[in-house]
Amino acid sequence: MEQALALAQQAASLGEVPVGAVAVKDGQVIGRGFNRREIDRNPFAHAELLALSEAAKAVEAWRLTGVTLYVTLEPCAMCAGAMVQGRVTRLVFGAADPKAGAVGSLYDLVQEPRHNHRVLVTGGVLAEQCGAILKEFFRSLRSRERSAGDK
Repeated sequence: MEQALALAQQAASLGEVPVGAVAVKDGQVIGRGFNRREIDRNPFAHAELLALSEAAKAVEAWRLTGVTLYVTLEPCAMCAGAMVQGRVTRLVFGAADPKAGAVGSLYDLVQEPRHNHRVLVTGGVLAEQCGAILKEFFRSLRSRERSAGDK
Protein backbone atom coordinates (compact mmCIF):
# COMPACT_ATOMS: atom_id res chain seq x y z
CA MET A 1 0.00 0.00 0.00
CA GLU A 2 2.93 2.30 0.64
CA GLN A 3 3.95 1.96 -3.02
CA ALA A 4 0.39 2.83 -4.05
CA LEU A 5 0.54 5.90 -1.79
CA ALA A 6 3.79 7.00 -3.48
CA LEU A 7 2.05 6.68 -6.86
CA ALA A 8 -0.88 8.73 -5.53
CA GLN A 9 1.59 11.46 -4.51
CA GLN A 10 3.01 11.37 -8.02
CA ALA A 11 -0.49 11.83 -9.45
CA ALA A 12 -1.12 14.79 -7.13
CA SER A 13 2.13 16.45 -8.18
CA LEU A 14 0.88 16.29 -11.78
CA GLY A 15 -2.51 17.78 -10.91
CA GLU A 16 -4.36 14.46 -11.06
CA VAL A 17 -6.72 13.15 -8.39
CA PRO A 18 -4.25 11.30 -6.15
CA VAL A 19 -5.06 7.62 -6.50
CA GLY A 20 -2.37 4.98 -6.89
CA ALA A 21 -2.58 1.25 -7.56
CA VAL A 22 -0.11 -1.63 -7.46
CA ALA A 23 -0.76 -5.17 -8.74
CA VAL A 24 1.17 -7.97 -7.04
CA LYS A 25 1.47 -11.66 -7.90
CA ASP A 26 3.63 -14.16 -6.03
CA GLY A 27 5.20 -11.33 -4.04
CA GLN A 28 6.31 -9.44 -7.16
CA VAL A 29 4.94 -6.12 -8.39
CA ILE A 30 3.64 -6.75 -11.91
CA GLY A 31 1.64 -3.58 -12.49
CA ARG A 32 1.54 0.02 -11.34
CA GLY A 33 -0.68 2.95 -12.11
CA PHE A 34 -1.85 6.33 -10.95
CA ASN A 35 -4.70 8.47 -12.19
CA ARG A 36 -3.89 10.04 -15.57
CA ARG A 37 -7.32 11.14 -16.81
CA GLU A 38 -6.34 14.79 -17.22
CA ILE A 39 -2.88 14.11 -18.64
CA ASP A 40 -4.09 11.49 -21.12
CA ARG A 41 -7.51 13.11 -21.69
CA ASN A 42 -8.91 9.63 -21.25
CA PRO A 43 -11.87 8.71 -19.02
CA PHE A 44 -10.45 5.19 -18.65
CA ALA A 45 -7.05 6.28 -17.29
CA HIS A 46 -7.85 5.29 -13.69
CA ALA A 47 -5.01 4.02 -11.52
CA GLU A 48 -6.59 0.58 -11.19
CA LEU A 49 -7.13 0.06 -14.91
CA LEU A 50 -3.58 1.14 -15.71
CA ALA A 51 -2.13 -1.22 -13.09
CA LEU A 52 -4.32 -4.12 -14.25
CA SER A 53 -3.41 -3.52 -17.89
CA GLU A 54 0.29 -3.60 -17.01
CA ALA A 55 -0.27 -6.74 -14.93
CA ALA A 56 -2.04 -8.48 -17.84
CA LYS A 57 0.92 -7.72 -20.09
CA ALA A 58 3.31 -9.07 -17.45
CA VAL A 59 1.48 -12.39 -17.10
CA GLU A 60 0.55 -12.47 -20.80
CA ALA A 61 -3.07 -13.24 -20.00
CA TRP A 62 -6.31 -11.43 -19.31
CA ARG A 63 -7.07 -13.70 -16.34
CA LEU A 64 -5.40 -12.14 -13.33
CA THR A 65 -5.90 -15.09 -11.01
CA GLY A 66 -3.52 -14.87 -8.07
CA VAL A 67 -3.19 -11.09 -8.37
CA THR A 68 -3.75 -8.76 -5.44
CA LEU A 69 -4.49 -5.15 -6.32
CA TYR A 70 -3.56 -2.52 -3.75
CA VAL A 71 -5.32 0.79 -4.31
CA THR A 72 -5.45 3.95 -2.20
CA LEU A 73 -9.17 4.62 -2.76
CA GLU A 74 -12.16 2.32 -2.93
CA PRO A 75 -12.65 1.56 -6.63
CA CYS A 76 -15.49 2.98 -8.72
CA ALA A 77 -17.97 0.83 -10.64
CA MET A 78 -15.82 0.77 -13.78
CA CYS A 79 -12.71 -0.39 -11.93
CA ALA A 80 -14.60 -2.85 -9.73
CA GLY A 81 -16.16 -4.32 -12.86
CA ALA A 82 -12.74 -4.65 -14.47
CA MET A 83 -11.51 -6.58 -11.43
CA VAL A 84 -14.42 -9.02 -11.72
CA GLN A 85 -13.97 -9.38 -15.49
CA GLY A 86 -10.20 -9.83 -15.08
CA ARG A 87 -10.64 -12.44 -12.33
CA VAL A 88 -8.49 -10.51 -9.84
CA THR A 89 -8.19 -12.63 -6.70
CA ARG A 90 -7.90 -9.95 -4.04
CA LEU A 91 -8.36 -6.22 -3.56
CA VAL A 92 -6.81 -4.22 -0.74
CA PHE A 93 -7.89 -0.60 -0.58
CA GLY A 94 -7.25 2.35 1.70
CA ALA A 95 -9.90 5.06 1.99
CA ALA A 96 -13.60 4.39 1.43
CA ASP A 97 -15.33 6.46 -1.24
CA PRO A 98 -18.87 7.28 -0.08
CA LYS A 99 -19.62 9.22 -3.30
CA ALA A 100 -18.50 6.71 -5.93
CA GLY A 101 -17.22 3.55 -4.23
CA ALA A 102 -18.44 0.30 -5.74
CA VAL A 103 -16.80 -2.09 -3.26
CA GLY A 104 -19.15 -1.57 -0.34
CA SER A 105 -20.00 2.14 -0.17
CA LEU A 106 -22.59 2.63 -2.93
CA TYR A 107 -22.52 -0.85 -4.42
CA ASP A 108 -20.58 -4.04 -3.91
CA LEU A 109 -19.89 -5.19 -7.44
CA VAL A 110 -16.95 -7.42 -6.52
CA GLN A 111 -19.11 -9.52 -4.19
CA GLU A 112 -22.26 -9.56 -6.33
CA PRO A 113 -23.53 -13.17 -6.18
CA ARG A 114 -24.91 -13.02 -9.74
CA HIS A 115 -21.38 -12.60 -11.14
CA ASN A 116 -19.36 -15.68 -11.98
CA HIS A 117 -16.35 -14.35 -10.01
CA ARG A 118 -15.97 -12.59 -6.67
CA VAL A 119 -12.97 -10.69 -5.37
CA LEU A 120 -11.73 -11.03 -1.81
CA VAL A 121 -11.64 -7.56 -0.21
CA THR A 122 -9.73 -5.94 2.62
CA GLY A 123 -10.60 -2.28 3.09
CA GLY A 124 -9.30 0.44 5.36
CA VAL A 125 -5.58 -0.34 5.02
CA LEU A 126 -3.68 2.89 5.74
CA ALA A 127 -7.05 4.59 5.34
CA GLU A 128 -6.01 7.69 7.26
CA GLN A 129 -2.98 8.35 5.05
CA CYS A 130 -4.89 7.50 1.87
CA GLY A 131 -7.73 9.82 2.85
CA ALA A 132 -5.39 12.61 3.92
CA ILE A 133 -3.72 12.89 0.51
CA LEU A 134 -7.13 13.17 -1.15
CA LYS A 135 -8.41 15.75 1.35
CA GLU A 136 -5.29 17.88 0.91
CA PHE A 137 -5.52 17.67 -2.88
CA PHE A 138 -9.14 18.85 -2.95
CA ARG A 139 -8.53 21.49 -0.27
CA SER A 140 -5.69 22.90 -2.37
CA LEU A 141 -7.81 22.73 -5.54
CA ARG A 142 -10.67 24.66 -3.90
CA SER A 143 -8.21 27.24 -2.59
CA ARG A 144 -6.76 27.76 -6.09
CA GLU A 145 -10.25 28.05 -7.58
CA ARG A 146 -11.21 30.67 -4.98
CA SER A 147 -8.02 32.62 -5.66
CA ALA A 148 -8.66 32.52 -9.42
CA GLY A 149 -12.19 33.79 -8.84
CA ASP A 150 -10.87 36.79 -6.93
CA LYS A 151 -8.89 38.07 -9.92
